[in-house]
Amino acid sequence: MTLKSIKVLSVFAIFLLCFITHFLYNWFPNTVFSIFFPVNESIWEHMKMMTSSILIWSVLEYFFYKKFRVNHNNFALSVLIELVLSIVIFLIIYLPIYHFTGSIFILNLIVLFISIYFVNVLSYYILMLRPLHKEIIGIIGIILLYIIMGILTYNPPENYIFFDHLEHKYGINIYEL
Repeated sequence: MTLKSIKVLSVFAIFLLCFITHFLYNWFPNTVFSIFFPVNESIWEHMKMMTSSILIWSVLEYFFYKKFRVNHNNFALSVLIELVLSIVIFLIIYLPIYHFTGSIFILNLIVLFISIYFVNVLSYYILMLRPLHKEIIGIIGIILLYIIMGILTYNPPENYIFFDHLEHKYGINIYEL
C-alpha cells in the first residue's frame, strides 16, 4: 500500500465510522464518551462525530503506515490539522446551506463527505513534507481540542449551533427551554 492509497481508504473509512460514532454515546452514556461523541443532535455535537471518527481512524492509519512501511512525516501535526480543519470546512459549507434549506439528510452527508475528502487531501501533503519536528504541537493540540469539546458539551453557549432542535436543549444539560 502507498500513502495515497491509504489516504483514499481513509476518506471512506472515516465516512463510515461517522455512522457508528453518531450513536456511541447513546449506546454507552458516560463522561468519557460525552467528550468524544455526540450527546444530542445539535450542529456542534456532530462536529465531535466527525473529529472522533478521524481520530479513531488515525490510530489505525498509523499502524497501516508501520505495517506497509509507508514513508510519512509530521503525523500528529497532520492529524491535528485534519481535526481542526474538518470542523472549519464543514461549518463553512454547511451553515449557508442550513440557513437556506434547513437540515436535509442527503445534503448533510454530502457536506460531511466533502469535508472528509478535503482534509485527507491536505493531510496527504502534510505527510509528504519534510519532517517539521513539531509532533508535540500536534499531540498537545489534539488534547486541547478535546478539552474544548468537553467544556462546550457541558457548558455550551446559547447559540443555534449548540442547540438541539429535537430535544430543545443545549449540550448534555437536561434543562428544557
